[in-house]
Amino acid sequence: MGTIRLTTAQALVKFLDNQYLNVDGVETKFVKGIFAIFGHGNVLGLGQALEQDSGDLVVHQGRNEQGMAHAAIGFAKQSLRRQIIACTSSVGPGAANMITAAATATANRIPLLLLPGDVFATRQPDPVLQQIEQSHDLSISTNDAFRAVSKYWDRVSRPEQLMTACINALRVLTDPAETGAVTIALPQDVQGEAWDFPEYFFQKRVHRLDRRLPTAAQLEDALALIARKHKPLIIVGGGLKYSDAGDALLKFAERFNIPFAETQAGKGTIVSDHPLNVGGVGETGCLAANLLAKEADLVIGIGTRYTDFTTASKWIFQNPDVSYLNLNVSNFDSYKLDAVQLLADAREGLTALESGLQGFENHWGGQIELSQSKLLKETQRVYAATYNTDDFIPEIADHADREALFAEFERLTKSVLTQSSVLGTLNEQLPKDAVIVAAAGSLPGDLQRVWRTKDYNSYHVEYGYSCMGYEVNAALGVKLAQPQREVYVMVGDGSFMMLHSELVTSIQEGAKINVVLLDNMTNGCINNLQMEHGMDSFTTEFRFRNSEGGKLDGGFVPVDFAAIAGGYGCKTYRITTLEQLEAALIDAQKQTVSVLFDIKVLPKTMVHKYFSWWHVGVAQTSTSTRTQEVADTLNVHIEQARKY
Repeated sequence: MGTIRLTTAQALVKFLDNQYLNVDGVETKFVKGIFAIFGHGNVLGLGQALEQDSGDLVVHQGRNEQGMAHAAIGFAKQSLRRQIIACTSSVGPGAANMITAAATATANRIPLLLLPGDVFATRQPDPVLQQIEQSHDLSISTNDAFRAVSKYWDRVSRPEQLMTACINALRVLTDPAETGAVTIALPQDVQGEAWDFPEYFFQKRVHRLDRRLPTAAQLEDALALIARKHKPLIIVGGGLKYSDAGDALLKFAERFNIPFAETQAGKGTIVSDHPLNVGGVGETGCLAANLLAKEADLVIGIGTRYTDFTTASKWIFQNPDVSYLNLNVSNFDSYKLDAVQLLADAREGLTALESGLQGFENHWGGQIELSQSKLLKETQRVYAATYNTDDFIPEIADHADREALFAEFERLTKSVLTQSSVLGTLNEQLPKDAVIVAAAGSLPGDLQRVWRTKDYNSYHVEYGYSCMGYEVNAALGVKLAQPQREVYVMVGDGSFMMLHSELVTSIQEGAKINVVLLDNMTNGCINNLQMEHGMDSFTTEFRFRNSEGGKLDGGFVPVDFAAIAGGYGCKTYRITTLEQLEAALIDAQKQTVSVLFDIKVLPKTMVHKYFSWWHVGVAQTSTSTRTQEVADTLNVHIEQARKY
């Protein structure tokens, strides 16, 4: 047996460089590269290994550990989980910064390999710089915090432990049912220790995507359930997109005339104009899907984990005879809602259902077409909504003194643009194959309700964790995954200020992204949430502290976001009219550097909800009559909702 003497870090790099994924006969290098921010916990170990011989791994320089990890998630998600970029940080705060990204990846079932430096395994210099040093357990470091948000966690305290750690890491990363964040903590002294590794550890490994077939018994149960129902509704989840099962979905849905609705992760699998695509469903769902959801007697969830936004807190499916059929590679997700389980790959499961279903009678009649017609008319209405000083009522009409609100905003920004009209212009003018990226705030709701997808995999919204700060950074990952496509980030002012570090990296890499920043000087969706549920506006608008009352209820705090991005080296545009937006979009397509559109939009002009409800924690006792009324309504809805 031959051996190669390498440091632990050198062996790790050599191993990662030889991992491949085979999907339907197409072989892809699984680990494309590594994002790195070097500090004392990794620069002399993993940093030295990458400098000496990084193989074919591309090394990217991150600006913020969370930001670069979001970029890695964006890359893996846009690559349909078939290729990843790993991330390495130093010990302590650098590692802790990646915890949020780890949670984002795990919640969304996206593969993310994290390689944080760790404290010394020998403990000789303890407490080393950035070490927490818990007095009750000296084995604990910052990296133990990753346990709660990782699908696999390991600490390599001896060089020979690296081998089983790496094999298990790749087992999880390439498993569609178990994938998520994988953390391998690397003590900084162990990174530099040398050991004689067996040559076979570095052989080329080809991991095969498991397209699990349904069992005969489960398929029989599923077919029997469908056969006795008359108004089925399919929910297209992210698992269907990652399975590349769009053609199988269409074949099944078109044969039996079954409408399909979309989750945030599933949207973009099939273009919006398909006659059976009834759009987003649930709390941020659209008019068409939510109308049909209330009548469906069978919900066929494919690759969805049924978040509270998809099910409107288990309230939206109101037919007393509704049943659930879950087609999923995850046994955990297949059991939800007491469903009949079809444990299988989405493509294989749909193919089996399509070939096995006989004599199915659909009772939707003209309702599908009618709901689609209503959706199109409503989309056109909100896209055309413009400000009128005489009788303008915003889509979210909950502000007690909206005239004063709008007057103040116009005085500061010289803009009366509505958010929905800006989205309409973007939807009409962006290139057909452009990818849009979003994650938090009011934009994911607006996009799921009225955005019309025109191309496959053109809709990239992270809403499993709804992570503010994902947007700009993930867009870099999307661009690295598909450099031939224009990438547009839809981000609010709050999320942009939360984190946009890799905008600089996009300039460094020559990876152009287009940041569409909608500034309403407010954390708008949370402002809507509190006011809808009986509160006044409280610490959600961006206002100066009032010297008289001591509260944050003074004037708006204006920010020149174009100046910020211009300082980074971006091409910028200040937008206060639709004409300016249209001209800027045309000019931006000629640019080769990253672009930022600083668009001032009136508060409260996002898109409202459609026949949905969301279970949130409302105070059950209050001095406010409005809050008490909301609590009473909440309790009524809870009684109508499914209990588990």
